[in-house]
Amino acid sequence: MRLVVHYLVTLVVIGLYGGQVCPFLETLSMTQLLAPLVGSLVGAWLLRQLLWSVFVDRAAYQQQTFRVFQLDFLLMVLVGFFLMLFNRQLYDFPLGSGVKLVLAMITLGFFLAIDMALAHEQRLTLLFRAKRIDLDPENRYFPLPAKLAIFATATVFFTMAILFLVMNKDLDWLLTVGEEIPLAEARRIILGELAFVFVVILGLAMNLIVSATRNLNTFFHNENSVLKEVTAGNFDGSVPVSTNDEFGVMAKHTNLMIGGLKDKTEELHMTRDVTIMSLASLAETRDNETGAHLLRTQRYVRHLAEHLRTDATYASRLDDDAIDMLFKSAPLHDIGKVGIPDRILLKPGRLSPEEFEIMKTHATLGGDALKVAEATLGSNSFLRVARQIAYCHHEKWDGSGYPKGLRGEDIPLAGRIMALADVYDALISKRVYKEAYPHAEAREIICRGAGSHFDPAVIQAFVAKEEAFIRTAREFSDEKFRARPRVV
Repeated sequence: MRLVVHYLVTLVVIGLYGGQVCPFLETLSMTQLLAPLVGSLVGAWLLRQLLWSVFVDRAAYQQQTFRVFQLDFLLMVLVGFFLMLFNRQLYDFPLGSGVKLVLAMITLGFFLAIDMALAHEQRLTLLFRAKRIDLDPENRYFPLPAKLAIFATATVFFTMAILFLVMNKDLDWLLTVGEEIPLAEARRIILGELAFVFVVILGLAMNLIVSATRNLNTFFHNENSVLKEVTAGNFDGSVPVSTNDEFGVMAKHTNLMIGGLKDKTEELHMTRDVTIMSLASLAETRDNETGAHLLRTQRYVRHLAEHLRTDATYASRLDDDAIDMLFKSAPLHDIGKVGIPDRILLKPGRLSPEEFEIMKTHATLGGDALKVAEATLGSNSFLRVARQIAYCHHEKWDGSGYPKGLRGEDIPLAGRIMALADVYDALISKRVYKEAYPHAEAREIICRGAGSHFDPAVIQAFVAKEEAFIRTAREFSDEKFRARPRVV
């Protein structure tokens, strides 16, 4: 449709204005003037359809936009030469008249070809974004500043050339009519012709500016959208690389940068996860509990958090990233036990009141260690959640817990979730000082603790996810854990 509109503009401009530039064209009737022009434009359109698949579609994506410009520009030039030869052969027009017509077609073809190339560039951008494919910008491409310089120079040249022809024709016209026409009327006619030239060229130039601006807006929208996603921590997006110029290079290197950031981030996350499990495993080597305890409590925490997210009260605090942080940080809840003396930590029986007071310090030891790391490395979601879990997983809803005796909502949500997960696993696990409780009895004990030991909302989540707890306890039982390699 854009091509058809340009052809219609060509008909209007040549039909209304051809005679104002060339006195020989002025001698033709509208039918004589437009019939060969219509025929030649139809021929150009048909030739374009035939050449498109060979000249454009088979070219590399990097070359297609420039190929579109070449094809459309050359076809308009051919139309101009055809009209020049046609009029010279049929009406014996002088060569100068034909040159003026060729110049007009070159001018219109220049603006038409750029517009069609910009439109094709936009289509490639949409295609690449939809199919998630990219072109690789060539090392030697036509720089954008050079394109702008050529466009500005050509626009000025064509404008001045046409104005020169118009003014030259009008001067000849004034010499011919002499005093036969009033000066005011002659001035009105001449100014009208000049205004027509300005309107046509200005309209063509503005159309190109709009087309170029549309393409730039598309690029900047794609670029900014992806960069915003990267800022938010999402490295899965990419900018369509659809132009063989500076913008294509910018998009290419933006994608390379995002890919590098994604690889580095994944490497850091993997290092963090391995470090967490290494520290937690180090702590467990000094404890009577098995490593399966870490795997089970991790998953209990995730079950609870996923259900709490369905409650509007917690939805905004428990997105995917927050739940992942809880899952990854949970194994550090007892990291402070590395500071407990072996005679207490490894005692094969119940602790005395004095020994239990020392054991209780593991929450403070672990929280303080993570607080030091947070102060050194800077606060981040992982260290903050890990610190809250280490400090608060033995706090109780009614304020009777330790180490700070926090009450209700003053206990961080991460600590309230970890508290239930830790107690449930302790109840269903065998220890040297007790046998394992069956799930039903553990469930009853936990539910009795609603409003005293545990957050009632967390209790509700536990009841809702009861089957998931049972499956996790079975899948990661101590017996199975001892019989297989550790998998997190």
